[in-house]
Amino acid sequence: MSNDTHESTVWLITGCSSGLGRALAEHALERGDRVAVTARDSTAVAGLARRYGDRALALRLDVTDPVSVTAAVQSCEETFGRVDVLVNNAGYGYLAAIEEGEDAAVRSLYETNVHGVVTVLKAVLPGMRARRSGRVVNVSSFGGLAAFAGTGYYHATKFALEGLSESLAAELAPLGVAVTIVEPGGLRTQWAGRSMRQSPTRLDDYEQTAGKRRDATPAVSGRQPGDPARAAAAIATVVDRARPPLRLLLGSDALAGARARVDRMRREIDADEALTKTVDLEQA
Repeated sequence: MSNDTHESTVWLITGCSSGLGRALAEHALERGDRVAVTARDSTAVAGLARRYGDRALALRLDVTDPVSVTAAVQSCEETFGRVDVLVNNAGYGYLAAIEEGEDAAVRSLYETNVHGVVTVLKAVLPGMRARRSGRVVNVSSFGGLAAFAGTGYYHATKFALEGLSESLAAELAPLGVAVTIVEPGGLRTQWAGRSMRQSPTRLDDYEQTAGKRRDATPAVSGRQPGDPARAAAAIATVVDRARPPLRLLLGSDALAGARARVDRMRREIDADEALTKTVDLEQA
């Protein structure tokens, strides 16, 4: 995708220090695009700028710091002329039963996973609207479609992101800007490893539900089935389409889980169809 056939696509990607964000930045750069690679600490992405020269712009961007967001977007637009593709990738997980969650930690989670996305959107969208062109990729999760014990607060942020993205897609479609929600399954990143946070509180009553998941999640780190590089290639594929999809599941585990969730929801809806309809006022 490019506004000019003689110029490469310009990406701005948040959270490029590791994982999917870094894989996506490398994929875009390898195919000849220009990328603003961002991280809370710009030294974590400086190597990409050295490796790819003037096609990579290493920037500090902390989604919870509006000043850094504005500065990063301005630097990208001044250097590359525009942002064609915005990827809101920065985010992290949090393990706790709902009752175990710490207020400050939960608020911080929302500040990054939800409010941070909004801050970046508000900085980038004016340029896209002016050009009547652009792609927004919001990285959610299979956990934005289905929820499990022990990760409720993380799911809550991703459910929020999904709703926000659906509304955003409806608002931007007439303006030539497409929105895609990316829903990865288990990718072999540090999401379940060093990036994961969890509450220090553990209540005995939740050990057989949330507690089991709190133990199991870090244990799978490094053994997830999904390849971040292949996920990056899949994202680039849909970004290039004339009509990108609203949703893109990544990984057979996400696909199977989503289908099971849809089937279960349909059964639940159908089971109480008659009761549901009793709420309607009788038609004259």
